[in-house]
Amino acid sequence: MLAGSYNPSLVALSVLVAMLASFTALDMASRVSAWRHRGAAGGWLLAGAVAMGTGIWSMHFVGMLALRLPIPLGYALWPTLESLLVAIATSLFALWLVSRPAPAQARLALGALLMGLGIAWMHYAGMAALRMRPAIDYAPSWVALSIVIAVGASWAALFIALRMRSRARPLAQRLAAAAVMGLGIVGMHYTGMAAAQFAAGSVCTAATGGGIGAEWLAAGVLLAVAMMAVVLVISLFEQRLQARLLRRRNTTLSASLDGARKELFHASRHDPLTGLPNRQLSHERIEQLLQQCRATGLGCAVMTLDLDEFRHINSAFGPQAGDAVMVDVAEQLRRQLPDGGLVGRLGGDQYVIALPLADDAAAAPLAERILMAVNTVRVDERDMRVTASLGLALYPAQGATAPQLLAHAETATRHAKQAGRNRHARFAAWMSADAEQDRRLLEDLRQALAAAQLSLHFQPRVHGDSGLVTGAEALLRWRHPVHGPVPSARIIRLAEQHGLIDVIGRWVLDEACRQMRCWHDAGHPGWQVSVNLSGLQLGSPCLVEEVRRVLQRHELAPSRLVLEVSENAVTRDADAAIAVLRAVAALGVGISIDDFGTGFSSLLQLRRLPATEIKIDRAFVMALEDSDEDVVVVSAIVALGHALDMEVVAKGIETPGQRTYAERLGCDHLQGYQLGRPVGPESFMRLYASGGL
Repeated sequence: MLAGSYNPSLVALSVLVAMLASFTALDMASRVSAWRHRGAAGGWLLAGAVAMGTGIWSMHFVGMLALRLPIPLGYALWPTLESLLVAIATSLFALWLVSRPAPAQARLALGALLMGLGIAWMHYAGMAALRMRPAIDYAPSWVALSIVIAVGASWAALFIALRMRSRARPLAQRLAAAAVMGLGIVGMHYTGMAAAQFAAGSVCTAATGGGIGAEWLAAGVLLAVAMMAVVLVISLFEQRLQARLLRRRNTTLSASLDGARKELFHASRHDPLTGLPNRQLSHERIEQLLQQCRATGLGCAVMTLDLDEFRHINSAFGPQAGDAVMVDVAEQLRRQLPDGGLVGRLGGDQYVIALPLADDAAAAPLAERILMAVNTVRVDERDMRVTASLGLALYPAQGATAPQLLAHAETATRHAKQAGRNRHARFAAWMSADAEQDRRLLEDLRQALAAAQLSLHFQPRVHGDSGLVTGAEALLRWRHPVHGPVPSARIIRLAEQHGLIDVIGRWVLDEACRQMRCWHDAGHPGWQVSVNLSGLQLGSPCLVEEVRRVLQRHELAPSRLVLEVSENAVTRDADAAIAVLRAVAALGVGISIDDFGTGFSSLLQLRRLPATEIKIDRAFVMALEDSDEDVVVVSAIVALGHALDMEVVAKGIETPGQRTYAERLGCDHLQGYQLGRPVGPESFMRLYASGGL
């Protein structure tokens, strides 16, 4: 037998090539797996198969070149190419299998068997390229062992590749795995070489018959290794480029997420329409402001502001105009406050204002300025009349925390609305709606009747054509000796709930007729006085007799008295109310339907009422300058009233434009702040004794 030996340097080189091929295989496996979901895995699969296959093939032929026999060696071209193609095909199968989802153990074993057989095929096809004569004699046990090693190495390679598909594995782990795979492949090769026995006198016909010489094979191996190295370098470069792009993308994404978080945080604490702090942030800012005031010894005012009849703006002009009003009101409020003050939106048409004060007396003038500032807003380049009600609470007198002050300010705002709107009210303890406060206020109201604390204010009404004063509406007022003015709506509510409405109603009727008698004696016999009737008074069997007696007592002509009732008051018990009103009208007293257009009465019921006039609700009058629909509504009400032989009164006149519209539409009488606010009888005579405005 021919005795062979191995070149230690080439053996070591074969081991390095095997490890390089294994490292390339692992890298290609992770590359193919990473790109499998992006539609680009095919190119990396083919490139990886070529690199891995040529690597294994190169390792095999480096090992062949390491073999030293005492005869010249060469390699036939086609078996050599066959071994290369088998190596590439085996690598292609291995990479494809690794790129699939993790296979079951049975499929993994089958894949290892096929891959091991392919590597064994590559090895023995490469050995056949020697074309030995006589043929190489193989020891069956060593051949079987080499195949077992090939299958085992393939199983280890597939198992490791499946576990190492993540490119995030540390480099040390990947190098160790490549070493294990490479040693397995080398072990299979040299076991297969050990199985080969060359008979004495053997001749390598490939060396004598025009085969590939060792020099050319070495060049091919070098080229294959270089190709594998190039593919690996490209892969590693692309990996670094992807990592850089990923870091850049992550940085951009992180910045975007950070910006989005800031925007979401800002949106969660600010009103999206006006940009003002919302209720939550307003609470926090007020608490911070209170801490500053405690430290500096200053007071603090917390105000809430509600727009009056804001729903009417939305219905008349649309939600876009309503939004524009909200934004402009927010801007007006910002302009009124000094630095360090807070303007926030609590929701809907409600705002909050808070600022430190050196003196509590400065709160009322500021509230007046705020109301005047929001009276006119700009919507689509035109001025729109807007009124608001404002309530204020002062620190520390009326609360020490943001929730307390806000609750008290909102309570005061409700009372400002009840008192007639477009005004401000300062919180007082009696405004709280609990039963104990109502009980105390009720006791004070009973004492007020005996102590002459109640009074009447009179708001003028003028003739629509001549502008002359035609009379006044009597409005109940109560100035509490401790709490100041109490809204008339609260007085009426308490009186109706506790059986005082008849007593208060008789006093109002008597006082109004007495005052009208005085004005008649002063030279104004044509004036009328209007007195509001509660719905409960309409159910009193004594009402007609009380009206007759008060007219007789003050020697007042029945036509000089007008009793005002709301539509809803009549509808509570329509038949009884209509019977009472007809009896009163039979005396010659005028009957006025107040707030016409907002109640629930039908035209048939209106025809049954003995009314002599109807008063158009201020909600319709408010939008006359801006809403064609409201102009049509008011015109229709005027036409209806005149058709039923009734006079028509437009209430809530607050601007010259509204007055002009009401006059042009044919309203008989006008009433509102633009014509005169409610005042005491002495002021009324002093201002309107001339009979004109």
